[in-house]
Amino acid sequence: MSMATEGSTSGTQACDKSFCEDHFLLSPKDVGLWDLIKLLFSENIGDRKFIDCPDGTTEESLSRRFVIFASVVAQKVLHLVNKPLSWVGLAFEFMPNLLEANGGFFKLLLNTVSGKPVLPNNESREYLTTIGLWDIRRDLDNRIKHDDPRYTSALAIMAAKSAYENEEYIKETVEKHWKMEFLGFFSCYNDYEEDDTTQGFMWSGKYGDIELIGVSFRGTSPFNALDWSSDVDLSWYQLHGIGKVHAGFLKALGLQKSEGWPVDIQSNKDKKYAYYEIRKILRERLKNNPNAKFLVTGHSLGAALAVLFPAVLAHHKEIDLLSRLEGVYTFGQPRVGDHQFGVYMKGVLATHGSRYLRFVYCNDLVPRVPFDSSDVYFKHFGDCHYFNSFYKGQVLPEEPNKNYFSILAIIPMFVNAFWELVRSFIMYYQRGPEYCETYTCRGWRVIGLLIAGLPAHGPPDYVNLTRLGSPELFITSSTDQPTNGVKKVN
Repeated sequence: MSMATEGSTSGTQACDKSFCEDHFLLSPKDVGLWDLIKLLFSENIGDRKFIDCPDGTTEESLSRRFVIFASVVAQKVLHLVNKPLSWVGLAFEFMPNLLEANGGFFKLLLNTVSGKPVLPNNESREYLTTIGLWDIRRDLDNRIKHDDPRYTSALAIMAAKSAYENEEYIKETVEKHWKMEFLGFFSCYNDYEEDDTTQGFMWSGKYGDIELIGVSFRGTSPFNALDWSSDVDLSWYQLHGIGKVHAGFLKALGLQKSEGWPVDIQSNKDKKYAYYEIRKILRERLKNNPNAKFLVTGHSLGAALAVLFPAVLAHHKEIDLLSRLEGVYTFGQPRVGDHQFGVYMKGVLATHGSRYLRFVYCNDLVPRVPFDSSDVYFKHFGDCHYFNSFYKGQVLPEEPNKNYFSILAIIPMFVNAFWELVRSFIMYYQRGPEYCETYTCRGWRVIGLLIAGLPAHGPPDYVNLTRLGSPELFITSSTDQPTNGVKKVN
């Protein structure tokens, strides 16, 4: 792709881009059929009104223009189905919570006849989102002790899963089920969406004088098409010294319009930005305990934010904070940036001795987007801790079938989806009651017979792999080389 270095920008994004070296932003809502067709047959992509990039930008490769075309079409479709999909999601959540609020089907029937049905309260500690209904486990595995290599990973996935729920549910989970300190729930502002779209929570566990603080970001909602749209979006900003980074993820973390990432922003009680809010709390908490460290985690979109958080800390030269970063634990993480970003992150994590464990379960679709090829910019970095449908793991340079859409992989993926459905009925007998899957989870397994790899993105399999995986696969000392006998498979 050839980028002009002078001139104004085209497209609909009106804010100043001076904070970045370059940018490429797609706006599906502004696209028409004729514009899409012209994209395929004209290399002057800077002339397309749904593409915001420097004037004069050209793209000679038809295959690269087709990748852009496919991304825009996918986003357009997802935007069109957003409302009906959200209604389906509400129904999926409402009915089980309605039954729970009334004490079961027969009591609901009785309450309805008497004209006193109890409606679920989505802010109560009993209410569960679709993700929560997918996997109702709240307790940590008491067989995995603090000295077990799996401990922090198992804690991290439970936090990543819990981040989908409301504040009261999370608070009760941390305090009563984990016996830890709840530090707070955050719902933070996205300058570009002009709404509070980024959620998560913080907690703390103490073991003698050692304190481990956790930051967990909420991930992609299964019935939020706009979240899925971000996963297939090819938009990026190129930040000085960092590389090209996914624009949607940057915005969710707290990117400021026309300013990018200023070291500090003016405080506003009505607008809290995730990066700045979390950094403030960590500064205060870590100052009071020299033995404290912190980890960041997330599932799906939350995993992308977990990776970006230390990247921005390094950009701001927050050496004291980074020296206290125990590790980054991601589950079902989409690609976040280009090769330069990967090199940058490897350097940041290695310099400060922080762990980075990126977990991928089997055919999970999300770690395989946005596409990684010679035609686009997004790439993973570091090792992949890959687990198959028997929860057998390997440390690999990249997950198998890295771009998901492969003719050779279609039949094996659907065969595996059928096995996962069968497995959902026998796990209880193989592993015990805690592995009994809910009806909601089995429903998703059925959907996997149509869209293989979609149910594999759910938290249940990630919880299972941290509990059933071989302990030596959870030991790593850097982003490049596994340790303690873990074989790196090339």
